[in-house]
Amino acid sequence: MHISIADLAGGAADPPLLGADGAVRDPLVVVDLAPAAPEVVERAARRARKCDRILVGVGQGDPELTRSLDLTVGPGGCETVAAADLGGLREAAARNPQASLMLRDVLRATEGLPVDAALDVESYAYSTLLGGAEFVRWLSARGPRPLPPESGEPVLVARDGDRLSVTLNRPERRNAFGRELRDALVDALTVAAADEEVTVVLRGAGPAFCSGGDLDEFGTAPDLATAHLVRTRGGAGRLIDRLSGRIEVRVHGPCVGAGIELPAFAGRVAARPDATFRLPEVSMGLIPGAGGTVGIPRRIGRWRTLYMALTGVPVDAGTALAWGLVDEVPTGDGLPDAAERPNGRGLPRP
Repeated sequence: MHISIADLAGGAADPPLLGADGAVRDPLVVVDLAPAAPEVVERAARRARKCDRILVGVGQGDPELTRSLDLTVGPGGCETVAAADLGGLREAAARNPQASLMLRDVLRATEGLPVDAALDVESYAYSTLLGGAEFVRWLSARGPRPLPPESGEPVLVARDGDRLSVTLNRPERRNAFGRELRDALVDALTVAAADEEVTVVLRGAGPAFCSGGDLDEFGTAPDLATAHLVRTRGGAGRLIDRLSGRIEVRVHGPCVGAGIELPAFAGRVAARPDATFRLPEVSMGLIPGAGGTVGIPRRIGRWRTLYMALTGVPVDAGTALAWGLVDEVPTGDGLPDAAERPNGRGLPRP
C-alpha cells in the first residue's frame, strides 16, 4: 500500500489489520511525504502514532511526522535512512508479518521504559514468537541439528590490577552465543559488578567478535516461560547495562545478533574497520532477543533499529560510527577516529 500524507490523515492506513482468517493484511504502508498543509500533517502524525501497521515515509517530511512514523527513507536525522530498498522492506514484512509487527510494537512500547523493564517486554514478545508459525516454519526448514560440542574454556578471564579482560573464546564457532558461552560471560560480568573499582574490556577471539545466537540451540528451551527467565535474569544484557560506565567492548569481523545487541549496552564500543553489524532475527520469525530492541535504539533510535532488524542488511563500520552504533573506528594510520557521542552511547538521554 502506498499513500499520501492526506490519505494517512484520513485513515487510509487504519482498516482492520487482520482478515477473517486471522492473517495479517498489508503489514507495511509506504507514505509519500510530499508537502501538505500543516493541519493535514498534524492529523497524519496523530494517526501514525496510533496506527497498527508499519509506516515507512519516503522523502523529506515534517519532523513531527517523521518521528511518528516507523522509518523514513530520505535525508534527515536518526529517524531516517538515506537509501533503502522499499521492495526489500515490503518483502521482509510480507514474509514474516507477525515478527515484523511485533518488532515495531516492541520498539515503540519500550522507547521510554527503563532498561530492565524494556528487556522484559522484548523477552515476552520473543517468547510469544517462539510459539508462532513463522519461527516453526524456519526451524522446520533448517531441520534437526546436533547440539554444539562442549567447550573447555568458552570465555577467558584475566585480571591486571583493576582491569578485567574478558575474551569470548569459541573461535571455531565464531563465538556463537550459546549456553556455555553465555553462562561463562555472565559469571565474569558478575565478578566485575561486585567490585566497583574494576573496569572491563570485552573482546572476541578468532575471525569474528560474535556471530549471534548458536543456531544449533534454537528451539531447545524446555518451555517458553523458562526461556524468558533465562534470557532476562540469566542473560548478559542487564549486567552490561549496569556496568556501562566501566566497560568497553572491542568488536571485529561479523557482529551478528547478540554480537551487536550486547555491545550496544556498553559505555564504549570500539570497532575495527572490518566490523559489520547485522540483525537477522525477523527472517527467522523472531525479533532480536539479547537486548537488541533496547540497547540499539538507545544508540541509534528506534527507526534505524527497525531498518536493521526488518531488512537484516549488514551495516559497515563507517555507517555504524556515523549513526552512533559504535564510538570509535581506527583509521588507516592506526589512530582512533573517535566520534563524540552524548553519554558515550549514541543518542542523548531524555
